[in-house]
Amino acid sequence: MEFTRRETLALAGAAALTFALPFRASAATEAATNDAINAFTGGADLADSGVELIAPEIAENGNTVPIEVSAPGATAIMVLATGNPTPGVATFNFGPLAASQSASTRMRLAGTQDVLAIAKLADGSFARSAKTVKVTIGGCGG
Repeated sequence: MEFTRRETLALAGAAALTFALPFRASAATEAATNDAINAFTGGADLADSGVELIAPEIAENGNTVPIEVSAPGATAIMVLATGNPTPGVATFNFGPLAASQSASTRMRLAGTQDVLAIAKLADGSFARSAKTVKVTIGGCGG
């Protein structure tokens, strides 16, 4: 089979796009995650303790991944899935009469990725926790 010059250029362009598009998509997802964190924290520093995130190590199905998050003394907790096309999962707000600052939910994960929980504490500081969840069957566009 012989290729014309035009067909060869088209194949080369398609091959270049095949390798370039995943990098642009991951960079866009990372930027969206960082933007969501900065919007929530106002650019403040994040402590590595004060938030407990419970998520499975391995999720058999990415369509329903259960998580639990708690942060004593928090006024709000934001949950992010760093590898999803839209990283924001949920933001839980707690009033002064809340019995406990904890929540549980199920979320969709596109594939193996980090799940982040960021809590705004009553004193105005922020804390974070992260957990990697390995997904065997993608549930969010994957």
